[in-house]
Amino acid sequence: MAGASAQEPSLPPPHTLRTAADVMQPAVSTVKPDDHVAAAAYLMKHGRATALVIVDDEEDRRPLGLVTEADIVRAVADGKDVNDVRIHDLMTADPTVIQAATSVRDAAEMMLAGHFRHLPVVDDGRHLIGIVDIRDVCQALLESAPE
Repeated sequence: MAGASAQEPSLPPPHTLRTAADVMQPAVSTVKPDDHVAAAAYLMKHGRATALVIVDDEEDRRPLGLVTEADIVRAVADGKDVNDVRIHDLMTADPTVIQAATSVRDAAEMMLAGHFRHLPVVDDGRHLIGIVDIRDVCQALLESAPE
């Protein structure tokens, strides 16, 4: 039976409305509020992430906050020691989150309105399942834009 082997997943047609679930990345790492900022920077570097989600615990994984590269850069620029500063000192508490079914366009509008570049993605129970960043959104919108 030729052609019946596993095929690579194909992108949806350009006119198809894409959702956060289509473009999200897994949340590479999560951190606790009392962790050092240096630990977050290390995780971001090695996980090639631009943001980390702070969760209540590894089982429930409810987003409590978000720490980004920009937060860490500001702390360093202010002369803070990343080995002394804790995540809770820098994080954005209670970040805006989206559901997996949120459209990419709606995510983009939320990012523009809120002046942020990352949105944690949660399931119906509000448990973290991924993260969408501005790059994911831009790529999806460009792929769906008529030429």
